[in-house]
Amino acid sequence: MAPIVKGGAACDLVHADELEVVDSSAATRRSRADPPMLETGCAKRTPVGRYTVVALQMHGIPTGPALVERFRADLPAILADIEQLIRCESPSADLDAVARSAETVAEVGAALLGREPERIVLEGRTHLRWSFGGPAGVLVLGHHDTVWPLGSLRTHPFSIQDGLLRGPGCFDMKAGVVLALRAVAALSDRTGVTVLITGDEELGAPSSAQLIEVEARGRAAALVAEPAAASGALKIARKGISQYRIRAVGRAAHAGLEPERGINAAVELAYQMQVVARLGDLAVGTTVTPTTMTAGTTANTVPADGSLAVDVRTFDVAEQVRIDTALHALSPTLPGARLEVLGGPNRPPLAPSMSECLFRKAVRLGEQLAISPVTGAAVGGGSDGNFTAGVGTPTLDGLGAVGGGAHADNEHVLIDEFPARTALFTALLAEILGGAA
Repeated sequence: MAPIVKGGAACDLVHADELEVVDSSAATRRSRADPPMLETGCAKRTPVGRYTVVALQMHGIPTGPALVERFRADLPAILADIEQLIRCESPSADLDAVARSAETVAEVGAALLGREPERIVLEGRTHLRWSFGGPAGVLVLGHHDTVWPLGSLRTHPFSIQDGLLRGPGCFDMKAGVVLALRAVAALSDRTGVTVLITGDEELGAPSSAQLIEVEARGRAAALVAEPAAASGALKIARKGISQYRIRAVGRAAHAGLEPERGINAAVELAYQMQVVARLGDLAVGTTVTPTTMTAGTTANTVPADGSLAVDVRTFDVAEQVRIDTALHALSPTLPGARLEVLGGPNRPPLAPSMSECLFRKAVRLGEQLAISPVTGAAVGGGSDGNFTAGVGTPTLDGLGAVGGGAHADNEHVLIDEFPARTALFTALLAEILGGAA
């Protein structure tokens, strides 16, 4: 059973057989005698309605439903920006393609934000940063790399039809990049904002993780433009991710003439796979999944070497540590065999407590914008938001496009949801920056 986070005063964890979206509008209900309140860092309290209007007016932004209509009027230009990004393919492992994509994002961003980004090249991968100075307010975070190989546009062309936008990486997450840039561009005063668009998220952020953590540390908030969960829910909890490779070393022998002289690495891995699979605990949302396994060289040779990949997902740091300790303590079963365990935690969990206050703000702002009720969900996949939460920065994820089919043939974005989504992102930015000021 997967934990589902309800956005309430305590962000209680409940369990369900499948991940579902939880309507959290009830979490903000109060007595009619109590004025609505704004929590900044869950401590400072100010009347919400008046505060939000003032914050938006400070940035020259329309209030209420008028903000949604503003972005609806901009929709043709928004879709053109998304198309420009999608038509520049950016598979994560292709450094040249990622560099070209970074230039395309830089062009779109510079036109919207009025300045060129810094181009940060780490291990050959290009990341973009726009910093607007002032106190450390909000980190706006996204990525421009995708899982789609070069040539995917031929088989999955960009299209707009029946209210759906399609194309490689549209949902995860080129539409979200445009949404975030548009939201920041709507602010008349961007002081305190840093926009970071990385180029290796789909690989686990091997070059950008430290950069993200440095940029996030000490911020009032990190807003992540990753795609929404089912039905447009914000992602208010994410599992931490650990990745391992277990190597078994045995001894080769002829499989027909003298197999008894060999030490079968494949058999050793088969034993270890059963031990590893039993480490999961679905009651607390911990999954330990053996994935790919390779062993041997030829069909008539006892395998002397083999390896097993293991994917671990947990909602809790203690569970991450438990699994890590157990995997590194594995011992061989076959006499003479040897085991090596490589890897460990890649991303810490994004705990519900790290998104709670921001999520409540988003719920209230959604009501003021008169958009569909803002909901939240806990998800098993990781993002760069795990890193920002891991350094103690309040983080709200899944603020990007509404749609579905990430990494799949049916990847798509719901066009009609884009104005409301961009308005919510903009209002949230304005309110946090107003609070920081």
